[in-house]
Amino acid sequence: MTADFSAARTVLERAAAARAFPAAVVEVGTAEEAIWRHALGRLSYAPDAPGTTAKTIFDLASLTKVLSTAAIAMRQVEQGALGLDDLVSAHVPSWSDTAFDRVTIRDLLSHASGLPAHLPLFERHAGREAFEAAICRTPPAYPPRSAAVYSDLGFILLGFVLERPALLPAQFDALLTAMGLVADLQFHPPPQWRPRTAPTREDPWRGRLLVGEVDDNNAAALDGAAGHAGLFGAADAVGTYARHLLQILDHRPGIVRRDTLLAFVTRRTDVPGSSRALGWDTMLPTSSCGTRMSPRAFGHTGFAGTTLWIDPERGVYVVLLTNRIHPTPDNDELLRVRPVLHDAVIAALDGA
Repeated sequence: MTADFSAARTVLERAAAARAFPAAVVEVGTAEEAIWRHALGRLSYAPDAPGTTAKTIFDLASLTKVLSTAAIAMRQVEQGALGLDDLVSAHVPSWSDTAFDRVTIRDLLSHASGLPAHLPLFERHAGREAFEAAICRTPPAYPPRSAAVYSDLGFILLGFVLERPALLPAQFDALLTAMGLVADLQFHPPPQWRPRTAPTREDPWRGRLLVGEVDDNNAAALDGAAGHAGLFGAADAVGTYARHLLQILDHRPGIVRRDTLLAFVTRRTDVPGSSRALGWDTMLPTSSCGTRMSPRAFGHTGFAGTTLWIDPERGVYVVLLTNRIHPTPDNDELLRVRPVLHDAVIAALDGA
């Protein structure tokens, strides 16, 4: 496949000039191969900072929810260890508030559990036991299944449920092994990655610039690996993962069955006003994927400046990794850039 991505490249170059991020890597590909990859900027705004390359490591932030947590959930569902309509209370005995009695694993995956979006649990708690107890004491922010409210808390709790057989990093490593994927993609990045890792913010809580340690403080209080955040990786590794999912949707063997993957990437229709599938988000013309992807497209974003969208109808994926929160998170320019970039990519693929 050949396409002229010069307009998409210009979008990113202008965004970098406007300081939407110091570093960015984009990759576009099909089920067969990467067809365009472009790295730009430097790892930080320091004039002597290393230049960004295709191998630059980024904090993937909430891409963890789909690349790790949802994928592990799919595997456990297929193995019979977990049911989507299992009550959360069947797996978390302290989940005893009557307002949450009928909340299911499906509700956690689709952000419809009633839990609020976020709480700074790290300020008073550390470790799984303390976090689980605090989440279970949290009053509902809305009636379960009456809306979808994107919730880190729900995915932290889901991560605890999934960890019954083994910790998330071990299960994720096993997942990559099953995919045959040896790539720059893991929890707890090794020290050798640090020179090519894009820094995130100057964190007042930890009192230092974060490089190669998870930006999210709740994840940090959970030893750097949680259901909502903690993965690090390079754009080509995320692209390889996306190709694997496209191959499954193309009826080829993979880490899960095609029908299981379809169940997770199809929008839930019984939650009013929601675009959420299970873990994944789905295409809306107002979302980060822009206006040109097909209605079957699914994807996710990450707070640190990361995005993955996959369009099975077109057979393409788009990975965009940035460190837009460096040196502080007070920078929302990327919200404008993402849809424009995706529209430019799809226009190039369409020959427009």
